[in-house]
Amino acid sequence: MKKITVEDLARKFSLKVVAGENQLQKMITQSRVHRPGLEFVGHFDFFPMERVQILGKKEVTYLHKLSKEERKIRIGNIVHYHPPCFIVTAGEEGLTYLTHHCVEQGIPLLLTNKPETTSEFITKLDAYLVKELAPEMTVHGVCMNVSGIGILLRGNSGVGKSETAHTLILRGHRLVADDIVVLKKLGPHTILGTHDEKAKEFLALRSIGLLNVVRLYGRKAFQDESRIVLDINLTKWQKDDLNNELDQEPQYIEYMGVKIPSIEIQLQPGRDVAGLIEAAANNWYLRQQGYSAAEEFMSRIEADISNSDLK
Repeated sequence: MKKITVEDLARKFSLKVVAGENQLQKMITQSRVHRPGLEFVGHFDFFPMERVQILGKKEVTYLHKLSKEERKIRIGNIVHYHPPCFIVTAGEEGLTYLTHHCVEQGIPLLLTNKPETTSEFITKLDAYLVKELAPEMTVHGVCMNVSGIGILLRGNSGVGKSETAHTLILRGHRLVADDIVVLKKLGPHTILGTHDEKAKEFLALRSIGLLNVVRLYGRKAFQDESRIVLDINLTKWQKDDLNNELDQEPQYIEYMGVKIPSIEIQLQPGRDVAGLIEAAANNWYLRQQGYSAAEEFMSRIEADISNSDLK
């Protein structure tokens, strides 16, 4: 199970540490945060104690209205479960009582600095946690963003994946990762492709060496991550192995339980592989819009046959 620390959060979002400075190595294992509401009125049946607890204007206003004794009970009931940390959104004051409980129980208490609403902060924090804690794996290949569509290029070493990626970059598309592609499962139907940091912005070409695509072609040549929606396997040309069916049966490949549409493109000297990848990406997009060229073609044939029968 992947983990990050409270210190990681404090550094990422520039959070002020109010209490629990010695407890910042506490682990966070849940990818969603929680705003304790029902818990403050005594309902703990479904309290996600492993999550980061966020206190915004609503929660703090409620606590301020309680008597000293009642507030002590309400907060005490929550800190008793030892969540990884509390984060209070900026602008909320008068938290001496909460600080006391966190110091006493050894729970980090953090405060946001930026003037943003609680909902805005939660949205950013949730997105960060989902990515950082997502199950992941690495595959040998190249990840590209072609016209806004994330594509994973696979194939044996030396088949021409990086060279094809270079051609795509020259056509205005973006590199995400070369050689080692990190895949993250963000949901039951979502795979995110990214790099492993060490090879960020680099593309390795045989006979040329290592290229920094940003230095060579500008920021437009690189993208940090992209959702993978199409898997393309580049293989060597095999005579009489390809067919020309109007609409082939869809093929899929699974990554961490997520099915991704997969096609094979055979390589041959003089074949415009980059152009075929662009065509595959655009065709995938049209299918998502409900259009199929094969279906339209067959409807034209059927209409022509029907008209012939009427004559």
